[in-house]
Amino acid sequence: MASIYCCKECGANLNLSTAQLFPPDFYFEAGNKDTLSFASIDNTKFKLEKEDKIMPFFETVNYWGIQRKRTKIKCTSCGKLVGYVYDDGPPLTDSPGQFHFGPSQVIPRAPRYRFKIKALRITSET
Repeated sequence: MASIYCCKECGANLNLSTAQLFPPDFYFEAGNKDTLSFASIDNTKFKLEKEDKIMPFFETVNYWGIQRKRTKIKCTSCGKLVGYVYDDGPPLTDSPGQFHFGPSQVIPRAPRYRFKIKALRITSET
């Protein structure tokens, strides 16, 4: 049984595929609370907008960042912010990381499209 994901603001079908949905217990460095994470999206349904802020923030549990660069995901129909793109998806290579210390920001990672649950209307397809 598949789900239909629509924008809560305007009701537009966002054409998100349940097959591209990461499992809820999948670990991400930026967390996964109150969000749904997808491996890919239909770019015709969204407007992507770069954001660059200089301010302190938690990048991971044990690491502070100063400059936050991320991409906003907005609904094409109404322009409402529905989520963000993060680069903390699965590694794109089998490399053990810099100096063999494991995956880090140095290893290229697949994008993760993280949607806020409160910005979506989710219905079941019958």
